[in-house]
Amino acid sequence: MEQVFAYIIGLGAAVMMPILFTIIGLCIGMKFGKALKSGLYVGVGFVGLNVVTKLLTDNFTSPLKDISDLYQWALQVFDMGWPAAAAVAYNTAVGALIIPILLGVNFLLLITKCTRTVNIDLWNYWHFAFIGAVAYFVMGESLAWGYFAAIVCYIVTLVMADLTAEKFQAHYDLPGISIPQPFCQSFTPFAVLINKGLDLIPDFSKLDVDAEGLKKKFGVLGEPLVLGVIVGILIGVAAQLNIKTILALGVTMGAVMELIPRITSLFIDGLKPIAEKTQEVVKKKFKGKEIYIGMSPALVIGHPTTLVCSVILIPVILAVAVLVPGNQFLPLASLAGMFYLFPLILPYTKGNVVKSLIVGFVALVVGLYFVTDMAPAFTQAAHEVYAATQNDAAKIPEGFEAGAMDFASSLFGWVIYKCIAYLEWVGAGILTVITIGMVLWNRIRINKK
Repeated sequence: MEQVFAYIIGLGAAVMMPILFTIIGLCIGMKFGKALKSGLYVGVGFVGLNVVTKLLTDNFTSPLKDISDLYQWALQVFDMGWPAAAAVAYNTAVGALIIPILLGVNFLLLITKCTRTVNIDLWNYWHFAFIGAVAYFVMGESLAWGYFAAIVCYIVTLVMADLTAEKFQAHYDLPGISIPQPFCQSFTPFAVLINKGLDLIPDFSKLDVDAEGLKKKFGVLGEPLVLGVIVGILIGVAAQLNIKTILALGVTMGAVMELIPRITSLFIDGLKPIAEKTQEVVKKKFKGKEIYIGMSPALVIGHPTTLVCSVILIPVILAVAVLVPGNQFLPLASLAGMFYLFPLILPYTKGNVVKSLIVGFVALVVGLYFVTDMAPAFTQAAHEVYAATQNDAAKIPEGFEAGAMDFASSLFGWVIYKCIAYLEWVGAGILTVITIGMVLWNRIRINKK
């Protein structure tokens, strides 16, 4: 069983998801050709996203490192990026069987009316496996603690997916879709609290500028494409590169900003027919009960406000990382994942660029401390995985500790880690009470509707 699921994960999202969505399409009554086309659109979307992400990391990792060296930003937690976190997640006893176990938990919650979300975003199950792997190692290679941490994170994320589904669907015009990805969901509390706080400030509503309003106000300078070019050039200048390289960096960042929305439209083209057919089947078979298809946030990272906020925050967070006291993490490889901060922030800020920037900034600064604090546990897990598998993704440069924004900067992951590593059984009790409370509250909500 371990080998089977290791093989499935090894296919990668670009291969695994088209197969999965084709099967789902056939199961809900779609014709084979239409189901296959939907699945392939999703697969092509993942391929395109991987190409653009690689374009960003290949071209900007070196200049950003040059900036770090130039200004002597010597921080002790090395940014391993999400591939290292995923390698740690899936190359442990916890990660090997994480998919069947969590799918079983999802099914149990569905039939007991404790969730409406069917989480088919199998690729991102590595987030749950990661926090499970960290708990597994810090608790002396205990499978029980590892699966407990993963299951708690999974259940909390499913409930959050249900709670945010209506706002998400309304904002992005994607009926029947929810986002059960814990990294994105961990920013929802920041969005809710900070948004409410900003609404209390007199005249703050006058700063209600969305991406379209930004274009009107600043003309061509408000376009994500042009903003990308400007930020790329500024990074090149800060790294003291030659003119040719500076201009190339500008065009490359602009290309990323322009290509991402075009690529994410492929996800929508593939998923909309499946989501619509699923809702149709559910209405017939389950007497109008709502079921949400849990999908990857990659579906919506091409939103103009997400692009604008991401490209502005990239240089800002680099400067902040070296200025805030106590932080030891400089995000470099993780910056390609900046777009994933905003999918569940925008529905609460209603696409307001200023509000979204503030929420994203606060969440990122707090996230730096989470990464720094979790670094010893991440380092231990990465060392163990590298020793056992020789997987280069988990190899930490000598003299550094390991860190990554995704998933180590997550509020959910950090709270679970602290409760288990420092409070042990008391922490397990607290997490259990919180999780059961959220499930019961969600069940009451579902039954009322």
